[in-house]
Amino acid sequence: MPALPAGATTRWVVGDPHEIVTYLTFDPASVAGKLPPSLRFVTVEELATDGVPWAVEYLAAHPAHGGRGVAFLEIVRTGVFTIDGRAPRWPEDGAMGLWCARVEPANAGTDLGPGRPLLVLELWMPDRDYVAYMLRKGHHASYGDVTLRRAPDGTWHGSIRTPDFAAAGECLPTGPASGGPGSAGTQAFFPPLTSAAKGVVRLAFAGHRVQECGASASWHLGGTHPLASALLLPPTTFQYGYDLVGGAYP
Repeated sequence: MPALPAGATTRWVVGDPHEIVTYLTFDPASVAGKLPPSLRFVTVEELATDGVPWAVEYLAAHPAHGGRGVAFLEIVRTGVFTIDGRAPRWPEDGAMGLWCARVEPANAGTDLGPGRPLLVLELWMPDRDYVAYMLRKGHHASYGDVTLRRAPDGTWHGSIRTPDFAAAGECLPTGPASGGPGSAGTQAFFPPLTSAAKGVVRLAFAGHRVQECGASASWHLGGTHPLASALLLPPTTFQYGYDLVGGAYP
């Protein structure tokens, strides 16, 4: 497990996760009010300029999309999820929904600290009391009816429902898994400007495993929420097997 700096004001522990993840591009103008002035969105164009293969192919197919942001949407169900020892009261098949965008410092000389920087545009939990608890702890969260279940044939079905957004994803993990005991990393989750949360959640994880989903993988997004107009980037992946620790920092 990578080391995290001292000084965390809360402690996160996550274990036995199972999640379906899709990557996407989005219109930065639709969420401009959520971007802290110290950050900027990473765009498709700059990734293509850096030679990232998928971005080069995407920009060739969508030449007008160079200014779009890059993000991921995931639905994750965990065996263990605690903040300072308290766990949510998960409903049947309850899960967490997360929409995070890649960001960099607005000023190239700014040090954002350890971990890949991500802006948490949405973090949905299906327990209203736990959302209130997270807010009291200084974390960003909102209520959403989020589920993830495994069907008898091995297909994972995920859903997110809020007043302005609906998502449904399916994934049948296929083929060998990459990653494993040697995989590890760190991330830094910055709250949106619209949130009362001001701290950064720095996370470390190890043992991450990833499988691609089969040809039947699908996502459907709807509603008036900015995420509903995102463009999905295949493939969808199934991710599992890691342990995660973290905490909030000023």
